[in-house]
Amino acid sequence: MNGNSAHAENSRLKRALVLSTRAYMNMLPIIVGMILLTGLITEFIPMDKLASLFGNNTFLDAFTGAFIGSISAGNPITSYVLGGELLANGVSLIAVTALIISWVTVGSIQLPAEALMLGKRFAIYRNLMSFIFAIVISLLTVTTLTLLN
Repeated sequence: MNGNSAHAENSRLKRALVLSTRAYMNMLPIIVGMILLTGLITEFIPMDKLASLFGNNTFLDAFTGAFIGSISAGNPITSYVLGGELLANGVSLIAVTALIISWVTVGSIQLPAEALMLGKRFAIYRNLMSFIFAIVISLLTVTTLTLLN
């Protein structure tokens, strides 16, 4: 390696580190906010009450998880924190998987804006299909994990 290419590599590495640090710093308030929100939820809504929504049967757990996730709004990072708390409190993996998938893919809160930008029919179909696939994928994921263990 000559001096110019080593300098160019150093420059790209520094730029990548700066961009990565900036991205992490932008995500940090979201992560801290979600941890605080999860603490508030666990304080005001006892996890045993929340866990009582689940545990009826496999399909109903997947449906309930997908429903709760679809009426919530968030990004994947925050859903992982909430999902971990739910798992720790006895909520089934199927319900948590459906919740996380629908949390990110179903946008009932953003539906009016999506309908305005992309058309009402497209927005409704996309959200409906995302909801259905959140249930199907959660069932397939947990079944696959069960078969592999």
